Amino acid sequence: MKVTIVGAGAVGASCAEYVAIKDFADEVVLIDIKEGFAEGKAMDLMQTSSLNGFDSAITGTTGDYSKTANSDIAVITSGIPRKPGMTREELIGINAGIVKDVSENLVKHSPNVVLIVVSNPMDTMAYLAAKSTGLPKNRVIGMGGALDSARFKYNLAQAMDCPTSEVSAMVIGGHSDTGMVPLIEKATRNSLPVSEFLNAEQQSEIVEATKVGGATLTKLLGTSAWYAPGAAVSEMVKAIALDTKKIFPCSCLLDGQYGLNDICIGVPAVIGKNGIEQILEVELSDAEKEKMKSSAEAVRKTNGLLD
Repeated sequence: MKVTIVGAGAVGASCAEYVAIKDFADEVVLIDIKEGFAEGKAMDLMQTSSLNGFDSAITGTTGDYSKTANSDIAVITSGIPRKPGMTREELIGINAGIVKDVSENLVKHSPNVVLIVVSNPMDTMAYLAAKSTGLPKNRVIGMGGALDSARFKYNLAQAMDCPTSEVSAMVIGGHSDTGMVPLIEKATRNSLPVSEFLNAEQQSEIVEATKVGGATLTKLLGTSAWYAPGAAVSEMVKAIALDTKKIFPCSCLLDGQYGLNDICIGVPAVIGKNGIEQILEVELSDAEKEKMKSSAEAVRKTNGLLD
């Protein structure tokens, strides 16, 4: 199992670390455009192998995509991160060119690869990767929903003062501060609706906190978060590598599901060795349908900036 991670910055390096520690990949390749940066990150990570007890071989390269050849899975984290006050959509001008070039180079050397896109604006970047490479739609996945759902569960657990392991919750829709659709009506704590523990005002506050979760961290850190994004994408990589068939909310290229066509947007999907094994259509309330429709319109508007 060979995993390539493009972009050796904070998110990419965190992803590489989590993939290595989970020890399911034989080889992890970090690639970056900054001279020596990926090589240095790879060496630093390899020096933790005896301490963290993993056998994955981590190597780094500066822009040499031949080193990524025959990758089973590739993660695209490259591009500029958000700064305080920026929306994800504002990154499109620079990141679109980067993601298109990266995607095409990856597929050139690994025609059977499954791509996981992390770069923002994530839904639009996943759409761009799918269209520019011509890969089957099951082999291009946007990570956002997995991260947003983890933040949703965290916020719910904090409010209910319970372990996150007791919380089941999901965010669908666009990976943006306004486009996320946290499914609060379907969220549970040990199979009990969260409405048993939280009043309507508390639930509303959690939904809004989840939607601006990334912006909150960007304001605190001065840049985009990296631990949770790295962990989220590493779990998706693991699901593909080990064919676990786990369900993740993630950005998928839709073909009629949820009444949407020719758009990448967050929906629940079964993830396994073929990438997206199945897209699940959950029954949405009228309010949730309207929010999903508005989210899709916003994503299409951002997609229009690619033309």
